[in-house]
Amino acid sequence: MAKQETLQAAKRDVKGTTASKRLRRQGTVPAVIYGSSQREYMIQLNSKEFGDLVRRQSSQNFIVTLEIEGAQEKSKMAIVQDVQKDPLTGNLIHVDFRAVSENETIHAVVPIELTGEPAGVKGGGLMEQLLRNIEVHCRPGDLPSNISNDVSSLEIGDSLKVGELNFPDGVTTKMDGEVLVSLVTQTRAAVSAGGQDDGDVADEGENAEGEASEGSDEAASE
Repeated sequence: MAKQETLQAAKRDVKGTTASKRLRRQGTVPAVIYGSSQREYMIQLNSKEFGDLVRRQSSQNFIVTLEIEGAQEKSKMAIVQDVQKDPLTGNLIHVDFRAVSENETIHAVVPIELTGEPAGVKGGGLMEQLLRNIEVHCRPGDLPSNISNDVSSLEIGDSLKVGELNFPDGVTTKMDGEVLVSLVTQTRAAVSAGGQDDGDVADEGENAEGEASEGSDEAASE
């Protein structure tokens, strides 16, 4: 289960491009909370505090408790739904939160973390991780920071599928269970080396047959 963070915020009374730019120059990022049972609610956050919080998370979708100064409802649980950043500077532009309740089912994207060194890799193979993130469904209190799976037993030619992932209790996914997460393959170098060895054996066999044939011819001529 991911640690639930607390974030200080304040009610925002101004909106529009000009007002948002002014807030960002002051080190504040505009944000909005929305949800199925409420209208959009404008807030603002300290840009540095929120940026530090995001960097501590393994996933962009995480649960926070918003402590909102100046709001009628002082505390609200929400999931970080979207974080917009300037593509050139990386500075925060806007944040979307979605209000959630403890008993509702939410969906969020979390990373897949593979642990251990596959037996096939120790034997000269290569592991490819084909799926790095997965959408999960659970209650807010059950949201994991990642889906962790040990791949130590995978040999060359083995694979790990979505249906074989270890999901925590209360956490599910709607993704097809046959989708590949990772695959251990033989490296090209190993394949080439194997082919070279076979060729050497074949050459040695041909040489031996040639020598035997020459010996027979010499014996016949004598």
